[in-house]
Amino acid sequence: MAISLKGEFLRRSSVAGTRFMSTSWFRSIEPAPKDPILGVTEAFLADQSPNKVNVGVGAYRDDDGKAVVLECVREAERRIAGNQFMEYLPIGGSIKMVEESLKLAYGDNSEFIKDKRIAAVQALSGTGACRLFAAFQQRFHPNSQIYIPVPTWANHHNIWRDAGVSMKTFRYYHPESKGLDFEGLMNDMKNAPDGSFFLLHACAHNPTGVDPSEEQWREISSQIKAKGHFPFFDMAYQGFASGDPERDAKAIRIFLEDGHLIGLAQSYAKNMGLYGQRVGCLSVLCEDEKQAVAVKSQLQLIARPMYSNPPVHGALIVSTVLGDPELKKLWLNEVKGMADRIIGMRTTLR
Repeated sequence: MAISLKGEFLRRSSVAGTRFMSTSWFRSIEPAPKDPILGVTEAFLADQSPNKVNVGVGAYRDDDGKAVVLECVREAERRIAGNQFMEYLPIGGSIKMVEESLKLAYGDNSEFIKDKRIAAVQALSGTGACRLFAAFQQRFHPNSQIYIPVPTWANHHNIWRDAGVSMKTFRYYHPESKGLDFEGLMNDMKNAPDGSFFLLHACAHNPTGVDPSEEQWREISSQIKAKGHFPFFDMAYQGFASGDPERDAKAIRIFLEDGHLIGLAQSYAKNMGLYGQRVGCLSVLCEDEKQAVAVKSQLQLIARPMYSNPPVHGALIVSTVLGDPELKKLWLNEVKGMADRIIGMRTTLR
């Protein structure tokens, strides 16, 4: 069938116009500002000096500046090599990895695990766990606000902002004393509207490294309970802070003893050196098993359009290490060695 030149010209002009219109709206987009933390790494990589040192992202390195792969991780990878790598995990992630994460945070013999009161899903490291919870908070408590410490990890602000949650701050660090502004913190918690959400660092506060004492944690717990606030813990450094995962989970255990319902983000980036694997866990302690089932189903519903399924390789590493007594013992020794070395280097640097 013949096609007129005029008709072909009009068709091609129409396609070209459509193509032009479909891209022209990009012209108003400006470059985004560099991330203040990751930007340091970009500058480090671009610098040609042989004597450069990266003091940006907190990734563990050996004396030669090389990334460290733990022996327990190497052994876990040897055991899982070639197994199960191609299948999708459920939306909630690896059941085994989640179970081991809950035992690590809540205690091996936790009554809350036995009573199935914890809604938990595998998350994309600690960042993903925080983002899931922020979206959950916005969906089911849309008029709430979250109080974030001053200072905090810079990405906390991005996470809750992009989830559409209103943010306020509470005093935390006291620059003059280089310690905790405990009086300011307690006053801000007391003066916040009843039922507010509070973001707390379980250990190794980022970026100050200043943590409340055990007694201060008990007073914070009491104040939060009196006001009906909801505590959400970001625990990115369990074991990596002191060398003892039980000690680093003390704040969590205090709040559990005091009868709080809590939210908790866990990460294995630092304490197992699994930075690039993006392995984490989000858990929410509920009133009963029925409530936990409902909350987990909603967390999965939020995760589905975000990323659908979490990655399997890192989850298999974590569940293998924590689920095997010998490998877990090796991990405990290695994480203590890392923590002790960091503490010693900081002391020497100061």
